[in-house]
Amino acid sequence: MFRKAFTGLDRKKWFDRMQPQTIAIATWLLYFEGGFTFLYWLDGADIHGFWKQRGGIGALLALISIFSFPIAGFLMANRKRLGWIVGIGASFSPFVLRALWKLDADTIWTWQDVIIGRSYVNFLFEAALCALLLHPMSRNYAKAWLR
Repeated sequence: MFRKAFTGLDRKKWFDRMQPQTIAIATWLLYFEGGFTFLYWLDGADIHGFWKQRGGIGALLALISIFSFPIAGFLMANRKRLGWIVGIGASFSPFVLRALWKLDADTIWTWQDVIIGRSYVNFLFEAALCALLLHPMSRNYAKAWLR
């Protein structure tokens, strides 16, 4: 899978309108989430900004998370299965980063802090992205058509 993952990529193809609606919407959400997480990282806001300021391995994980969103969208638009796999990892990365934050902090934390974070709207987009990529229509499409 990894040998063929980066062959035959069209640099101008950022969206494939022939994909099912779950994959198509997930592709757009990957781009949007990547843009907003990059802005959060620059601004020092939300969980990505926290890890940037904190430094260490958490900052590296946050940076990998930020760049995995648009990379996954681009690979999915070019019909690569690796893009779908990276997209699933990217969609769950904010939850993982918040869990690491709560484990690192000396404060009392709740599951709501880990799952939802500080913004309900942001959580809705994160949950929608996870649901779209794990939807049966997306999984069947990935098995059948993504290389």
